[in-house]
Amino acid sequence: MTLRIEWRNGSSSIGTDEVMLLAFPGVGNIGKVAIESLWKLNPTKVIARLHPSGLPPLATLDEDGLLSPPHLTLSRVQTESGSSLLTLTGPSQPNDSIAQSQMAEELMSFFQDQGVSNVIVLAGMADSPERKDTFMIASSASHRIEMESLGVDVRRDEPKAGAIGVAALIASMGPLFGLNTSCAITTTVGASGDILASQRMIEHLDRWFSLGLNLPQEGNEWLKRRLEERAPKKKIDLVAEMSSSHDAFYM
Repeated sequence: MTLRIEWRNGSSSIGTDEVMLLAFPGVGNIGKVAIESLWKLNPTKVIARLHPSGLPPLATLDEDGLLSPPHLTLSRVQTESGSSLLTLTGPSQPNDSIAQSQMAEELMSFFQDQGVSNVIVLAGMADSPERKDTFMIASSASHRIEMESLGVDVRRDEPKAGAIGVAALIASMGPLFGLNTSCAITTTVGASGDILASQRMIEHLDRWFSLGLNLPQEGNEWLKRRLEERAPKKKIDLVAEMSSSHDAFYM
């Protein structure tokens, strides 16, 4: 099977946007909640629904009350500075490791065909409550040097056990497709809905890459109120679902 693309709102291609932020459900749902917060804080338009193979067979009602097959939402976010960036996220990813690999390759081929040059995966990493850290990891030495020149905190020794899942594969596959791919990681206690960790991630990305995002000016409580309704309520041990013996964290 191949990736099916359902263009929306008059779009027929991604356009000239170079940066894409990507996240799937994972530890603390940090990345997914961060992207959903950008939709609330900045003007956003859905430009496509992507229907890759391997998503769980759950059809849901969309915002128009229509039954929709499982998909990922590709949106363009207009920043306060007048530029734009792409976001891609969805409610699920394949449960089977082979299907995860296939989905990652389908998405990377699509990014390559559409001219996307920089994919930043957003993820959370479980750690002690006192550690509040955000950093990047790169998939190529040249991109790591480029990010370091911008003042980005790029680590070379984390995550020690590696990472699994579609997002982890995409973050690592840039050199295979001629793209810059990297991963932004924010530490969390691991509980679902760590809203403040998502805020820290947004603030770091905006500062490091000069995205010009519309960020909250009223402190942590303001963003917490805005995001609580979107935060997942259930704790899910995704690592255990994938493999009881694997010590890599799930992205």
